[in-house]
Amino acid sequence: MMSCRTVMPDLVCPLCGETHNTPFWKDKYREYLRCQNCQLVFVPKAWHLSSEDEKACYDLHENSGDNSGYRRFLSRMYSPITELVAAPAKGLDFGCGPGPVLAEMFAEYGYTMKVYDLYYANNPDVLTETYDFVTSTEVVEHLANPKDVIDTLLAMVKPGGFLGLMTKLVSGQKEFINWHYIRDKTHISFFSRKTFEWVAKRHQCELEFVGNDVVLLKKPWNMPEEN
Repeated sequence: MMSCRTVMPDLVCPLCGETHNTPFWKDKYREYLRCQNCQLVFVPKAWHLSSEDEKACYDLHENSGDNSGYRRFLSRMYSPITELVAAPAKGLDFGCGPGPVLAEMFAEYGYTMKVYDLYYANNPDVLTETYDFVTSTEVVEHLANPKDVIDTLLAMVKPGGFLGLMTKLVSGQKEFINWHYIRDKTHISFFSRKTFEWVAKRHQCELEFVGNDVVLLKKPWNMPEEN
């Protein structure tokens, strides 16, 4: 008789839906699994913060437009986009936080910008439009449903346009154990180069890594049917 194995929903990979996920690491706060298909490392839902606790963490961030160091940090995304897409192109900064500094930087250079953030700029209307480029800096590591969000972001990018994502990348398990990135309890999805290669292949996008933490996905002129 054939046996069936029931997989708890919070143990299913939130990016590709794979059920074959193996323990990757466990610290005193939570457990991390790695998907054997797309290589995403993720925290099961049992250890996710509530929306209230998550926002309380974000409220502690002090990033403003007059902070030159923060602008230099964001230039890692700003510079490659401005080299690829000329003003006055239309862009969206998704997950802009309480201070939409990156959008301000683009606007100062002549781009037409809109912003969205679940907690600080929750205007769903901007998600119904299309853009020459979409940026999302230090966001995907916070996502409980990265598949749905990445699908939505790419759907908003015009054919031939770009989706720019900034996030620290997983390397080996040894490095992961001592990685400062996992100390932030709002970080629950950890991408590697192989993970983004899987995303690019699924959407038939051209993929480019810029430095250690910026990923550019160029949308094809003819978008494939969703899997």
